[in-house]
Amino acid sequence: MTAPTVSVNYLGKRDYEPVWHAMQDFVTDRDPQQPGEIWVVEHPPVFTLGTNAKPEHVLAAGDIPLVATDRGGEVTYHGPGQLVVYPLVYLPATGLAVRTLVSALELAVVDTLAPYKIDAYPRRDAPGVYVDGKKIASIGLRIRKSWCYHGIAFNIAMDLEPFGRINPCGYAGLQITQTRDLGGPQTFAAATAEFIPHVLKRLGYHTQQI
Repeated sequence: MTAPTVSVNYLGKRDYEPVWHAMQDFVTDRDPQQPGEIWVVEHPPVFTLGTNAKPEHVLAAGDIPLVATDRGGEVTYHGPGQLVVYPLVYLPATGLAVRTLVSALELAVVDTLAPYKIDAYPRRDAPGVYVDGKKIASIGLRIRKSWCYHGIAFNIAMDLEPFGRINPCGYAGLQITQTRDLGGPQTFAAATAEFIPHVLKRLGYHTQQI
């Protein structure tokens, strides 16, 4: 099943909370016949707590804001140099179930890193993408009336120190990595140019409107 045309919206660098609430507004009472959008954004430093998050997994937030959200999952960090992609899509239009949507996003990361000979892989027991046991991409979604929002955060060229202030995704001692340190895409712009076509292909969108 081929999904309809989707628009890709490049938001630049935006604070987390306004983008989150804009996603909620986008999917609320949206007609299934209306097209979805893919939002691409870079956030200033913020820790976000999913609906399953436990406070003890925030070790020392310090001066970084902490936001409780309505996405699934545990605590994670967003910051400059991380590529965040929000698929605001109507699942029946994509022909994907929630689990296969998660897999499609994970495999888009794998596809992006494969030309660099980086052996990235998803884990069914802990959603996201890993390289040598270190996490390189995290996923947290919310589904409302078959519309998806929230999405995937792909580490490109970040200051990774803030991940040490939390138990990432609820796992104490989980190490974090990024493409810059592995010989992959070195900048946010380069990673975006390579990643988005893989996202569109994995989600079944064969046409792109900018």
